Amino acid sequence: MASSPSPESRSTVRPYRPEDESAVRDLIDADRLPGQPHCLPGQPTARRNGAAPLSGWAAPARPRISVLVDAGDRARGIVAYLSWADVRTGLICRLHARENPPALRALIRHALGALAHCLRVEAFVDAPAVDGGLVGLPRTRRAATHDALVQSGFTGRRQGCYLHRSLPAEVPSARVAVDVLPCEMPHGRRLIIREAAEPVAEAVIGVGSDRTATIHWIETLPSRRRRGLARLLLGQALALLAEEGATEVSAVLDDAQQRSPGRAAASRLFDSFGFTFVDDLWGYQHQRPRATRQDA
Repeated sequence: MASSPSPESRSTVRPYRPEDESAVRDLIDADRLPGQPHCLPGQPTARRNGAAPLSGWAAPARPRISVLVDAGDRARGIVAYLSWADVRTGLICRLHARENPPALRALIRHALGALAHCLRVEAFVDAPAVDGGLVGLPRTRRAATHDALVQSGFTGRRQGCYLHRSLPAEVPSARVAVDVLPCEMPHGRRLIIREAAEPVAEAVIGVGSDRTATIHWIETLPSRRRRGLARLLLGQALALLAEEGATEVSAVLDDAQQRSPGRAAASRLFDSFGFTFVDDLWGYQHQRPRATRQDA
């Protein structure tokens, strides 16, 4: 895509170049939440050439990364966005500019222009990220980004909340029989508690770089709830992560699960294990007015 000027800041938005990597990694790390790993070399473009399609969508996504640069061609912001060949929906999955409002607005304007063929553009929703980053925008910690999206015509809603805790060298665990199996998506391991060979509770965990870890989910069969299985499983998961050298662990309680009858129980469970609330995670949607929609 041709470079486009930004009159608000006398800067330019242009395609990402390999020499931008160090500055882009710094921009991403400036918005890093506790418990999230630092951006690794090569990570900003890890999926540029092969983002996975959403479930049920056959055509692969076309990810692009653009950089906002100043007069000296120094990177001051980054936006990563993609679209699909068979649906007219776009996605902004990365947006970083050190919470500078004019830079954020310029990047959003650029992405919306590049996605002009899309009837709907989403941001920070549950979809494949270009580089595997956290899904959801931390609403309080990144208030300037939230405001820039809203001012650009996006409407937002809470998707869940982000929790975090530190891990000591050893975490006491309940000694229960747990099957530990590899998990491909998300990458990590599945922990399963069985009764009479039947799986009754499951957790998925993963260890990333910087000794950070993630509890992707914990689930118990409805008929086996209120028996302490989730507590046993979470204790076992934390102990296993500590054994593997993790020093921090995060978890996301998404609102879809939180609307279930077990909402309060899930919050109490993580709270009892020392997890603390960090921020609400929001997703956004921009619906183009019918009169301005363009044909693909």
